[in-house]
Formats: sequence, C-alpha cells, structure tokens
Amino acid sequence: MSAAVWASGLRKRYRKRQAVDGVSFTVDRGEVVGLLGPNGAGKTTVIKTLLGLVRPDAGEVMLLGRPGTDPRSRARVGYLPELFRYQPWLTAAEVLRLHARLAGVAPDEECLGLVGLADRAGDRVGGFSKGMQQRLGLAVALVARPELVVLDEPTSALDPIGRADVRDLLLSLRERGVAVLLNSHLIGEVERVCDRVVILDHGQVAASGTLTELLGEHTVRLRLGNVTAAAASRIGHFTRDGEMLVLPAPPSVPDLVADLVKLGVEIHAVEPSRVSLEDRLLGIIRGESA
Repeated sequence: MSAAVWASGLRKRYRKRQAVDGVSFTVDRGEVVGLLGPNGAGKTTVIKTLLGLVRPDAGEVMLLGRPGTDPRSRARVGYLPELFRYQPWLTAAEVLRLHARLAGVAPDEECLGLVGLADRAGDRVGGFSKGMQQRLGLAVALVARPELVVLDEPTSALDPIGRADVRDLLLSLRERGVAVLLNSHLIGEVERVCDRVVILDHGQVAASGTLTELLGEHTVRLRLGNVTAAAASRIGHFTRDGEMLVLPAPPSVPDLVADLVKLGVEIHAVEPSRVSLEDRLLGIIRGESA
C-alpha cells in the first residue's frame, strides 16, 4: 500500500523570503509523524502545500496514493488548522452535520464523544471555551472517517486533561491504521505519541528519523564504590564521565542494582537518562553537532 503522504522537493517563496526549500518526507499508513521546528521554519506552509491550500513553486505531493493536484486525494483527509472559527450561532452537532455534508458523508455524532463533547452537542459554539472549540475542531477533522489526519497545533488551547485525551485519541487512530501528521510546539506530547519526527529549520529538513535515531538509546549513569572484578563483569561495557559510569540501559535497572548490592558494591547514585527531544531540537537549530 502506498504511503499516506509522499512529499518530494517542495519549495515555496513569498516575495523575498524562501519559506520552504527542498522539503521531502513521507508518512506511512498507521504512523504518527511529528513536524517540529521554530516559528518561521516552514511547518504550516508545508502543511498547506500538502493540502492544496498553497501552490508550491516546485516539488510533488502524493496523498493516499493520488497526486496532490487531484482533489480526490483529499477526500479521506481530516484537517485541523492552527487558526479556525465556527459559526457561533450553530450548535456543536450542527457544525458537525455541516462539515459531514461538505465532505459528502453521513454525519457521525460519535465524533463528539471521541473528543469529550457528547454532553455539549446541543450547545451553541459561541459559548464554548477555547479548549472546547479545539475539541470540536478535532471532531470535525474526524467526521469523514479519514485515512490521514493532519493536525496543526491540536493541543494549543487544551488543559492537561485535554492533552491527555488527544494523546489517547492519536494512539487509537494509529491502532486503526490511520496516518497522522502532527505539528506541535509541545515537544513532550510529540515524544509520547510520534513514531518519527521531521525537524524543519529555515525551510529545510534539518533532521528526521525515529526518536531512537535522533536521541540515541537510553543510558543509565551510576556512581559506585567498591567495584570488584565480579561487579565490573556484571556491569559490562561502560564509559566514564567523571565519577559516573555510563552504560546502555539494561532491561531492568532494579535487577542490575540488586545484583551489584549482592556483590558488595556501594550504590551512591543511579540516573537513567537520554538526551531530550527538546535538547536535540535546540542543538539542531543552534547548529550544534549531534
């Protein structure tokens, strides 16, 4: 089966500013891909180019096996833009029915239940908080039972419970084989749900890959005393960082610590660690080496 998103060599210039400069990436079916980068990196322009809202100066797009120039390629795509507004005099159910009609599908008010608005279906949108409107936007993005969902800052107005709900929703979409392209400044959310990450900077792909590829393997740092030959053998390969021993995280850190205690080792500190996605992103943007 073809990729849900295939973008090759996308370029877009606005007068003197090169917004997107040779961007290529894919999103496979049933995969959640995070699109990261600072403000002005070109993320929203890339999304609008994929969806036919912006015409690229160069490059090609395929959506769900069809050329991006074919309107049918967007028939099974759900989209939540960063900035949106619904008619305040309509109820949530009426907004959903309107967009179902525009999509040419039967209205599915279960979408309101998926985003926690089932009990507010009859309430007018004008009385909704920003967080509730964000939830309604997610419901609209799902109303056509899409095979690809594109979300531009979907949790920007949500409280922690709302962000957790969206995270669970994205994971359920992945389980159903739906592809998701997620643009978010909330890096912690990206780390929790994304299979791969594409980092944009100055309109170009600065880095891409799985979290393991971008961040490296988890490690554990130990500060020990009275390390015998038997204990060193149990620890295995490690490097030193001052007084700390750094080694690839074993399947069970508690088991390792328990074994070392039995061997008479003094345990002064145990620090599981891995470079964070935020640190990696900042390093890329600042031009630091990996």
